[in-house]
Amino acid sequence: MRRKITVKTITLLLFLVSFVTYGQEDHSQAESGTDKRSEIKEYIQHHLQDSYDFNLFSWTTDAGEVKHFGFPLPVILWDDGLKVFSSSKFHHGETVAEVDGNYYKNYHGKIYKTDAEGTINYDAEHHATNAKPLDFSITKNVVMIMMVFAIMFFMFSRMAKSYQKNNGMPKGMGRFLEPIVIYVRDEIAIPNIGEKHYKRYMSYLLTVFFFVWIVNLFGLTPIGMNVTNNIAVTLCLALITYVITTFSGNKNYWKHIFWMPGVPVPMKIILAPIELLGTIIKPFSLMIRLYANITAGHIVLMSIIGMMFVFHNWIGSSLSFVLAFVLGILELLVAALQAYIFTVLSALYFGMAVEEHHDEAH
Repeated sequence: MRRKITVKTITLLLFLVSFVTYGQEDHSQAESGTDKRSEIKEYIQHHLQDSYDFNLFSWTTDAGEVKHFGFPLPVILWDDGLKVFSSSKFHHGETVAEVDGNYYKNYHGKIYKTDAEGTINYDAEHHATNAKPLDFSITKNVVMIMMVFAIMFFMFSRMAKSYQKNNGMPKGMGRFLEPIVIYVRDEIAIPNIGEKHYKRYMSYLLTVFFFVWIVNLFGLTPIGMNVTNNIAVTLCLALITYVITTFSGNKNYWKHIFWMPGVPVPMKIILAPIELLGTIIKPFSLMIRLYANITAGHIVLMSIIGMMFVFHNWIGSSLSFVLAFVLGILELLVAALQAYIFTVLSALYFGMAVEEHHDEAH
């Protein structure tokens, strides 16, 4: 009896053929794959780093020359006086910039003072020992923060104007923003802070929620501006939450940290330093959580995309594309989820600081 050829049979045959094709590659192709993997690794590292120019994309000509499409940003240094010049002098880190008789080199994303030849000195652990001037440059992440500020200012100003013109009814931008604002108020601020105190913190909670959400979404675009991938940015956000929590704490909050009621005195002495350390660990966890999740997501997504250029058969490339597409959709959820988690935990810390305890009644 003649067996019918099914779709499963065809797929299995193609799968085996792809492995045979992969096994028949010569040594030069294997070396090419190794070079390609190294190139992808370098590109991922470059994508995750901040930069002194706004480079949208680049390509290599037939002559081997690398072309960049973007625009330079201002470099602002303090080195025995203010030094301001364009990052185009670095030519994407390939040349040394001369400013007022001083020479500066962009080496691994940092600016060092050097000589005309661009000499970099190293210590025993191969760390650069050249002097570093104070750096106040407008980098790509700074531009992104300014862009998000402009976007948020535009959105909420339009929302406020729509309420004024329509007697308190949302219209246009307000129809999109109002449900999100109400959700932050009713599901995050009030349950964690309480109806008595939540209004004091709504402006910050809304700001941090939309800021983290928007910058995470921009980080998924080919522009490659990963603001929350910079630990300095997440540190500043966590530090603001810590400062607000610290200055909002009432006497009951500090009492439960330094001298917990209902606890034996020896245990109070032991627990007080632990509780005090906990006030620092909480914002530290905010910083690490946001930074680590966004960084890991970008690395995994770009690694899977890079696998499409490593595989030498259509099945591997196709599977990588499908997996990257699914993971990209998941990253859209993660972008909003991280904004939600950061806002919820900030509201929870604020609520703990202003909570009113009634030990006697209890």
